[in-house]
Amino acid sequence: YTILSKVHSDRNVYPSAGVLFVHVLEREYFKGEFPPYPKPGEISNDPITFNTNLMGYPDRPGWLRYIQRTPYSDGVLYGSPTLENVGKPTIIEITAYNRRTFETARHNLIINIMSAEDFPLPYQAEFFIRNMNVEEMLASEVLGDFLGAVKNVWQPERLNAINITSALDRGGRVPLPINDMKEGVYVMVGADVPFSSCLREVENPQNQLRCSQEMEPLITCDKKFRTQFHIDWCKISLVDNTKQVSTFQEVIRGEGILPDGGEYKPPSDTLKSRDYYSDFLITLAVPSAVALVLFLILAYIMCCRREGVEKRNMQTPDIQLVHHSAIQKSTKELRDMSKNREIAWPLSTLPVFHPVTGEIVPALHADTYDNTSMPLMQTQQ
Repeated sequence: YTILSKVHSDRNVYPSAGVLFVHVLEREYFKGEFPPYPKPGEISNDPITFNTNLMGYPDRPGWLRYIQRTPYSDGVLYGSPTLENVGKPTIIEITAYNRRTFETARHNLIINIMSAEDFPLPYQAEFFIRNMNVEEMLASEVLGDFLGAVKNVWQPERLNAINITSALDRGGRVPLPINDMKEGVYVMVGADVPFSSCLREVENPQNQLRCSQEMEPLITCDKKFRTQFHIDWCKISLVDNTKQVSTFQEVIRGEGILPDGGEYKPPSDTLKSRDYYSDFLITLAVPSAVALVLFLILAYIMCCRREGVEKRNMQTPDIQLVHHSAIQKSTKELRDMSKNREIAWPLSTLPVFHPVTGEIVPALHADTYDNTSMPLMQTQQ
């Protein structure tokens, strides 16, 4: 069952451990605590948001969640209390903010968690509903319809809603704002009888193969939910708490398992000092000595065994030296003669008449110009 209550100042509620707890923060109640609009008779529709926290702490307890989709919708506190908080009153401070006047109103919600005799229920099933948001599923009539459909399929004597979780809290992505897509919600229910054959159909090899291929499994009782709830049967989780799973597992030794080395004994505090002189010699001194020897050999070859011009001439035959000297002398004479020769000036360098005044324009070169470096064609100006 679900505990559903309205907002009142210092309200006491008594949820049971392991059963879904829902508390609605209604905006209509807080409207009377804020000043109305200046015009008399005008209906107030101020945007109101809520902040909830455990008294003395900045956040809520770990089992309690809060959601409010817009400032014009009601806020909802929901969660599944745990056995650790049984008998301990939990005081939740509720602060309402009027976004028009920036005024606040504070109330306290005292949660007294009671222990349940049938907690925990031995058989638990978690369904993923794709066409619902968490605040839609928390509505009493919608949750009641879902529990009625589960009861028709499961046929238990006791059936409780244990917890509701948004798909976004499980790592889901925010849906695109097209075709009114929903974020999805996980609903966990518990019962006192084993799972029905319809719920066990998900474990069939054929349905497991279809789920691995991202295909819809064939579930006979899906039509009882399809009219209002679209259930992803590939994500259903069935937990049987009656089967006690032993935490002790016998270790079978084989490949990949190290033998038991006994208790770990850390090294003593009095460690012997280590001499790093030999490591220094091997790491730095030896490579440095080898590099120095190679450097000296290269320096001797490059500096001490140079063959100069005199040694080269002594090893060269005389007739070859005479020929080489004659070639150098002839080359020098040709260069001197080329500097003193006279060449004909190009037509582009001769005097011309000015096209406008008719005056004779002097040549581009002067009499003292060095004609040996004059190119054959002058640049036109």
